[in-house]
Amino acid sequence: MKTNFKQIKEKVIESILMLSSAATSITVVLIVFFLFIEGAGVFTKKPIDKGFLLAVNESNPVGKLEPSQIKDIFDQKIINWSELGGKDEPIVLFRTGDITDYYTEEELGENFVNFPDKINELIAKTPGIIAFFSDKYVNKEFKGKEVDINKISVYKFLSGEEWFPTAEPVAQMGVKPLIYGTLWVSLGAILLALPIALAAAIYLSEIAKKRTRNLLKPLIELLAGIPSVVYGFFGLVVIVPLIQSVFNLPVGETALAGSVVLAIMALPTIITISEDAMRNTPRAMKEASLALGASHWQTIYKVVIPYSASGITAGAILGIGRAIGETMAVLMVTGNAAVIPHSFLAPIRTIPATIAAELGEAPNGGLHYEALFALGCILFIITFGINMLVELVTNRNSHKKH
Repeated sequence: MKTNFKQIKEKVIESILMLSSAATSITVVLIVFFLFIEGAGVFTKKPIDKGFLLAVNESNPVGKLEPSQIKDIFDQKIINWSELGGKDEPIVLFRTGDITDYYTEEELGENFVNFPDKINELIAKTPGIIAFFSDKYVNKEFKGKEVDINKISVYKFLSGEEWFPTAEPVAQMGVKPLIYGTLWVSLGAILLALPIALAAAIYLSEIAKKRTRNLLKPLIELLAGIPSVVYGFFGLVVIVPLIQSVFNLPVGETALAGSVVLAIMALPTIITISEDAMRNTPRAMKEASLALGASHWQTIYKVVIPYSASGITAGAILGIGRAIGETMAVLMVTGNAAVIPHSFLAPIRTIPATIAAELGEAPNGGLHYEALFALGCILFIITFGINMLVELVTNRNSHKKH
């Protein structure tokens, strides 16, 4: 009877554990699926606000434009239709508020009741016009021609150099500066963190006395528990003014400030994993090295570090993973400028910081909202690739040891 009860209890526990594992796996898959479904929506829409259109004169041969061309038109960088393959005539810009430049209030009528007729008339008599207005003003006798705006392609989304999702008349959805900013600040963080972390790990595992190690290791691991916003405040109060002063910059919010803060945040991960890997080096290997006449430092350099290389590499890559996914600290110290960085002393903006700063302002289900989910997909792919790299490095080195 006792045996049956024990078997039943084990089966119940086994079932609970299996259900827990299955529920976790399904939840992760659903989150990723939802993320990609929402993000893919940005490639099915035109980058113009819903309910608005761009129209030109019927005689204008230009009927299709890229979002970047429309931006250049309204920024007056393109001022003649011949630059777009049309006739040699100047481009006349029109927005809804410009209607009073062409018609009096009496002509427009009370509450602008004659607006649809007047805008139709204006487009019909102005060959070079390009008009941006609400589609509710399009009447049945509309003489204009709606401009066909190309949808955002995956290539244009990834290679575009301007991120201005709220621009009018057409949103600019280029994530290249955000990807570069994320990778740039993460690269800086790992270049700063890795030498310091490696030195600390060597000291803790091979040089420090047991009492010192027992004191320092919990303190280092405590760094991992500090909220990222606290690191952000530290960066804003200490690191940003220091960088501004040392490099004589107008502002200290730069990629370098972000790299320093992220390096500090990545240190516990790299030190802990590297130190554990070094302490797992077989004692026999160290003693053999010393017996052959090698010094303590030569043993560390020639035996301990090569043996624990997989652990050190895994720690470094996981440190990069934390740096890439960090939000608040980076948002506070990097200047938040969506431009391609050419120096560590320039402001940048990262993908997580962009999502955190803009998601609250993006209308639910709109183009901007879906573009932020697409950014989340890119961040997921980057971090997934980093985790796969950790697995690859760890497995390859473990096979070599065996």
